[in-house]
Amino acid sequence: MAAVLSYFLSAVANVLNVVLNTYFWVLLIRAILSWVNPDPYNPIVQFLHSITDPLLRWIRRYVPPFGMIDFSVWIAALGILFLQNFIVGLMFHFAKQLAM
Repeated sequence: MAAVLSYFLSAVANVLNVVLNTYFWVLLIRAILSWVNPDPYNPIVQFLHSITDPLLRWIRRYVPPFGMIDFSVWIAALGILFLQNFIVGLMFHFAKQLAM
């Protein structure tokens, strides 16, 4: 039974890692696109904004832009890296402990 739980926890950690990694890249693409002022009616730009705006608005509530510099994307990226290293790493560690 412990082996089944170990594999399940490992699979969940892998899926979470992929989701967080994908969201990190979406944030990075959005940040790069903001430097070139893309067409706001482009469906890809609208999609990027629709999936990143909720998180970035929440962060901006607590950390407003400093002059013309918006740190929300960087805070979100650092949060994702933290979650990948801490939560996903912890899940893998527990999965490995269960397998023993």
